[in-house]
Amino acid sequence: MTKIAVVPGSFDPITMGHLDIIKRASKIFDEVKVVVMNNSSKNPLFDVNERMDLIAEVTQSIPNVKVDSFSGLLIDYSVEVKANAIIRGLRAVSDFEYEMQITSMNRFLNEDIETLFMVSNNQYSFLSSSIVKEVAKYKGNITGLVPEAVEKALYLKFQ
Repeated sequence: MTKIAVVPGSFDPITMGHLDIIKRASKIFDEVKVVVMNNSSKNPLFDVNERMDLIAEVTQSIPNVKVDSFSGLLIDYSVEVKANAIIRGLRAVSDFEYEMQITSMNRFLNEDIETLFMVSNNQYSFLSSSIVKEVAKYKGNITGLVPEAVEKALYLKFQ
């Protein structure tokens, strides 16, 4: 039986913290679906296709990673792709309460799909897409916080 994990997020943009979680998940699961969730409550810098393209570019060396997008409930997407697990990254204790609420709702909707939490690498525990965008907007140094392709894309967006 193929073990499939879903790594959801807005990925606006993908950071080294996201990439760390994706790489680690790819070592545990046969297939990892990185799904760009189209969150209507957010105003993204990059459109869904741009985000998918950036993720595909920076994960091309990981053969069992596939990139997708979805609008709707994550649990519905997970059922659609026959996922066994949803992977969520935790940066700090403050992330846990929100993630626990989402996990509890997903479990209420479908008990067959597990949610697994991966604690981020310490070097990325402070990192968020929002912080990276803010620093890039003012031409600050984001080298090492995002993959090189993402760094270039950010600086182009803010020209």
